Amino acid sequence: MMPEPVDPGAAASPAAPQSVPTRERVRLAVSEHGPVTAAELGERMGLTPAAMRRHLDALVADGLIAEREAPSSGAKRRGRPARAYVLTDAGHAAMTAGYDTLANQVLEHLVRVGGDEAVEAVARERAREIAHSVKPLVDAAGDDPNARARALAGALSSQGFAASTRPVAQGTPLAGVQLCQGHCPVQHVAANHPQFCEAEAEVFSEVLGVHVQRLASLAHGDHVCTTFIPTITTDRNNAAPHEEEQR
Repeated sequence: MMPEPVDPGAAASPAAPQSVPTRERVRLAVSEHGPVTAAELGERMGLTPAAMRRHLDALVADGLIAEREAPSSGAKRRGRPARAYVLTDAGHAAMTAGYDTLANQVLEHLVRVGGDEAVEAVARERAREIAHSVKPLVDAAGDDPNARARALAGALSSQGFAASTRPVAQGTPLAGVQLCQGHCPVQHVAANHPQFCEAEAEVFSEVLGVHVQRLASLAHGDHVCTTFIPTITTDRNNAAPHEEEQR
């Protein structure tokens, strides 16, 4: 394969070093921010519309990203609906280390030997490791729930989750933040063993100090893992009350 020429319309992206080929940086940006429009990507990355379209068309042709109708943020306009881009299953697979088959085989053997409880123990241990690594950064963000959510997203991104936050329903009693994870290192394992998703959401509640709700999951066929984080309360002593009742 010939090396990709340097794109004169490209500017350095904060999400990836300049040494990373532009097309790969576009794919990473779609993973982190999708569903995202070509205009939004171009603004984020400093690419001209023509250059961005060229990279997006190539990624679509390679089966790494796909087009879908962009989420509506207001009244519908006449004409062609805006299009947004998301990673395909192949795009997600290209970002993984590639041990899904072996991991699933090991876990299936674990189920046969120790039952579902054994898999749950593995999932909880993995979740505890995530919590241990992200908690100092989240706590350093202070008591503001929005800042804590952003800190969690940043900490997760440093571990390969391509995470970002989006405010929702601001100024209402339902105000919160959507934590979006564009990539999941255990996506295909979690598809067979949902304990991994459940344990991950539980530790998010513990780290943030509020009860969070998982809305969508890559493991279930969605385009992104989405977790709702309420931002009204800052009382971290009341996190996940349903979990306290079960103890």
